Amino acid sequence: MKETLKQFFIAPDGRLRAIWRAAIYYAVGTFLIFPLLGRPVASVAKSLHLTPGLTAGYIALAELRNLAVALICTGAFALYERRRIDSYGLPLNRALGWQTFEGAVAGFIMAGAVALGMIMLGGMQIIGWAGTGRAVMLSALAWFVANVCVAIAEEFWFRSYLQQTLWKSIGFWPSATVIALIFAAEHYFFKQGENVWDVITLVSLSLLLSYSMLRTGTLWFAVGFHFAFDYMQLFVIGTPNGARFPAGRMLDARFNGSAWLTGGVLGTEASFLMYPAIALLWLYVWRRDRANRPLRP
Repeated sequence: MKETLKQFFIAPDGRLRAIWRAAIYYAVGTFLIFPLLGRPVASVAKSLHLTPGLTAGYIALAELRNLAVALICTGAFALYERRRIDSYGLPLNRALGWQTFEGAVAGFIMAGAVALGMIMLGGMQIIGWAGTGRAVMLSALAWFVANVCVAIAEEFWFRSYLQQTLWKSIGFWPSATVIALIFAAEHYFFKQGENVWDVITLVSLSLLLSYSMLRTGTLWFAVGFHFAFDYMQLFVIGTPNGARFPAGRMLDARFNGSAWLTGGVLGTEASFLMYPAIALLWLYVWRRDRANRPLRP
């Protein structure tokens, strides 16, 4: 009985089995480290006069907290496994490589194409600029930094150590599905106005970004896409997100069409126009990288 129990938790190499490492990573990060960082982050927010809302400053601070959680958890397990902290799909020497920029181009095009479709179908009307001169330039820079933080923090937390360790235990597609469901659930239960249509988008995009990791060998395409898609949504288009409009957006736009077209209170990502756009990007990633040898965790 004792030996059976040991085998249940310990792999033949003498280390904790991958499934338990992934579970501990997620549980400790979510329920211990994340809350522990809450008070110091709140103090920083107060000192900087940042209040909860859809602002570049508040989002950047919140995502730096998420990045700190991912760094602490990944760093601990990297020490345990005697690996580099960037060896789980995010090698630093490839951060500014062509895959990152290719992903960014894909993100810009997808969000922009959906917005263009909304305009052509009468669901979005551009009134003019939301700001002018120096204020817009500062907002552009602030949202740039905020969305870089979003992209790195979320990809590092979900698809770096967590997915690659689950992958070793249950296989690639089951691990990608688990990550997609966790990602969608965290949005569904904690984001105002969330609905099933946005969940479909989130699950589809999460699976796509996991697939890009499989085919390209790193997460940098996913990081580039994540950054550019959110930057286009929040700063350039100024779409609502969770019933709130982003502060410091570039365009003054109105979204007066049906919810199926505009996404309603959730904006671009909940529009039905996202679905053909996602399908086309799936096809692009498959054709572009089909000759590559799939990544192994």
